[in-house]
Amino acid sequence: MDTGATTLAVLLIGPAGAGKTSVAKFWAEHRRVPTAHISLDDVREWVRSGFADPQSGWNDNSEAQYRLARRTCGFAARNFLANGISCILDDAVFPDRPVVGLGGWKRHVGPGLLPVVLLPGLEIVLERNAQRSGNRRLTDEEVARIHGRMAGWYGSGLPIIDNSHYDVPTTARVLDEVLARSIASPPQW
Repeated sequence: MDTGATTLAVLLIGPAGAGKTSVAKFWAEHRRVPTAHISLDDVREWVRSGFADPQSGWNDNSEAQYRLARRTCGFAARNFLANGISCILDDAVFPDRPVVGLGGWKRHVGPGLLPVVLLPGLEIVLERNAQRSGNRRLTDEEVARIHGRMAGWYGSGLPIIDNSHYDVPTTARVLDEVLARSIASPPQW
């Protein structure tokens, strides 16, 4: 199946430094059908005054801002899809929080959402995270903790791409291949 000519809703999941945003941007820019990239982090950062940075400690305010950002992203995705525009969302969804994670995204976007996990090796995400700046750069300990939790996706039935040795264009090509398989035989989630 040629995914480049199909209107899709894709959720790209992975830890900080997995390459979600870079791959999502590239994938969206190189499709034949109109495609939007919706980054949860970008939407979350719309809050300027009173931004609840979870790096300063996870609390009710940061949780509320994440929930609001997810609902906003879901609304945008549904709106794009209703107008024939594909979308790819990126978020660090944890397998051990199904109601907030995949269940929330499915409620917000719809049942046709195709989740795919990007999960390179820990050394790779640590290296990529070290190149980040601002509130998107996490401590090595936090990256390792998140990466460890993401390993819970193995055995989940979701497609997983280990992009440890892929550049962005190669990862986007592999993403297309995975999506074609997911369309032909949707994963149970």
